[in-house]
Amino acid sequence: MGCCNSTESKRDWKPLEQRSCTDIPWLIIFTLFCIGMVCICAFPIATGAASRLISGYDSYGNTCGKNNAKIEGVPLSGQDMTENKYVFFLDPCNLDLINRKIKSIALCVSKCPATELKEYSDLKQFALNNGSHLCSYDISPTRYTSSSDRFTKCPKLPVPPSKSVPLLHRCIPVDIGCYAEFAQAFITFVSDNTVLRRVIAGVMASKEIIMGLCLLALVLSLIMMVVIRYISKVLVWILTILVIIGSIGGTGVLWWLYADHRRALDNNTLSVFGKEVASDNVKALLVYAIGATIFTVVLLLVMFFMRKRVALTISLFHVAGKVFIHLPLLALQPFWTFLCLMLFWVYWIAVLLSLGTSGTPVKNNSTGVVEYQMEGPLQYMVWYHAVGLIWISEFILAFQQMTIAGAVVTYYFTRNKSQLPVTPILSSMVRTIRYHLGTLAKGSFIITLVKIPRLILMYIHSQLKGKENACARCMLKACVCCLWCLEKCLSYLNQNAYTATAINSTSFCTSARDAFLILVENALRVAAINTVGDFVLFLGKVLVVSCTAFAGVLALNYQREYTVWVLPLLIVCLFAFLVAHCFLSVFENVVDVLFLCFAVDTKYNDGSSGREYYMDKALMEYVENSKKEGLYKPGDGDGREMKSMARGGTSA
Repeated sequence: MGCCNSTESKRDWKPLEQRSCTDIPWLIIFTLFCIGMVCICAFPIATGAASRLISGYDSYGNTCGKNNAKIEGVPLSGQDMTENKYVFFLDPCNLDLINRKIKSIALCVSKCPATELKEYSDLKQFALNNGSHLCSYDISPTRYTSSSDRFTKCPKLPVPPSKSVPLLHRCIPVDIGCYAEFAQAFITFVSDNTVLRRVIAGVMASKEIIMGLCLLALVLSLIMMVVIRYISKVLVWILTILVIIGSIGGTGVLWWLYADHRRALDNNTLSVFGKEVASDNVKALLVYAIGATIFTVVLLLVMFFMRKRVALTISLFHVAGKVFIHLPLLALQPFWTFLCLMLFWVYWIAVLLSLGTSGTPVKNNSTGVVEYQMEGPLQYMVWYHAVGLIWISEFILAFQQMTIAGAVVTYYFTRNKSQLPVTPILSSMVRTIRYHLGTLAKGSFIITLVKIPRLILMYIHSQLKGKENACARCMLKACVCCLWCLEKCLSYLNQNAYTATAINSTSFCTSARDAFLILVENALRVAAINTVGDFVLFLGKVLVVSCTAFAGVLALNYQREYTVWVLPLLIVCLFAFLVAHCFLSVFENVVDVLFLCFAVDTKYNDGSSGREYYMDKALMEYVENSKKEGLYKPGDGDGREMKSMARGGTSA
């Protein structure tokens, strides 16, 4: 992660030729924050909490597989569990969803019961053969059949067969019926448990088909990224026709309803009460009709004046398809990002669970079991860890955006495409790691600052649900909505700031200002791309999901013995939408980067000798057509030399 200190020389602006480290203080802050995250991870390891999490522990504070020390006030603690390496739950299906734990006594056993145990005599035989308790430690195996406490301190009969989870040493039932009870707690509208069991059985039986359909969704999404440039023009016309028909038709229907209700009111056949109701309806319909008319006129005028700028969206989609042909590794960016996020989230959850077992063992007087509670300053470690989840996740997503921006910028500003780097994606990643991690840290921290209050307000709203008054509920929802809108606006600005950084190698604030000025200068174009372009991509997602669902219906039709198709088909459609969203979001990012490059190119160039455009042939044709139609005038390039988008300095 090398860095260099340099100042920008006063020369013509040539994208990508000069690099300097940006936002170094933020890189230092982010590095120190990550060191703090590592220290939090080291704390449960040093205190033995990580070992308790992996090895498992019983309800009396004994860590399975180890010789334990005595806990004051807990008579069944301090036992030698060297031979008992697995955690066995007396009632594993009794899940407490609110507190996120199993409401059952846990014991350390030497072996998980592999077969169903139907009687207490079977429990006794298993315990004697394997040398481990299946009832509470204070009941000897010989008393399993006669003890009066066997109904509360022994497992619920019949004991289902179970097997140990790899690495975590927990005995988990193999019967899917137990998992159906878990799912039933979430799906409250299912009243018949047998239906849910059949659904889950159908999923298990159709898992090969589900995997095949998920692979089909992946392939369709990849094909859509290349094909969409050829069908974007058709989709834009479909959108235009639907909007015109919908707006004019809706307005016409409202005026027809108004006229019909007005005619009925003038017939004098209604009662006094009926006339009052009809009069109110006529007034409401008149207001709606006038409002719809104004909306339709404004919409049609906007579409009329933006009709030429829609052509830019089509040209950008065409060029974006070429980008993926020249840079096929762009399609793999969702895989790497998803893999990094999954690894980080697994790490984060493991550390969080370890922190949950790193406190002081305290006996719960109501249940008699041992719980670990963090007290004092240690409680703030969880909050620090929670902030790390948001900041680092946003940082990983920002790294993907910067990588895509760097690769697309390289493609755009390379006149001879045969001279592109062998691996533009890897080159972009190296540049990002070497120069721009501080910029990513600052941009992702800004998103974190907005997201944390929104999540806190959402948590407060969920906790006070049904308790607060209507005014407080409305204010909370309004605040959450405003913060969500602010977060989306900042995310969009951040993405363009990363593109400006990839072009000019300027700091985050400078790049954000430059990108914002460019976007303001091209506000109508931005509106066209974000409306028409998003709708085209949405249709692409719908097409992928529809094709996958159709293939799923045909495939599941051959599994007639499993009549419940709801969950398998729902899983496939959900996965298809997520995959299509991931890949087409990359396509959308490429279009946004191309647009900013195009805006900069047209601002500082006019196609004359010495100021030739960098843009692709498709965009060149758009510019030439626009000049003929008067949208561009000679000298639209402002006559300045092509330096950085604003002032030509970098900041470290």
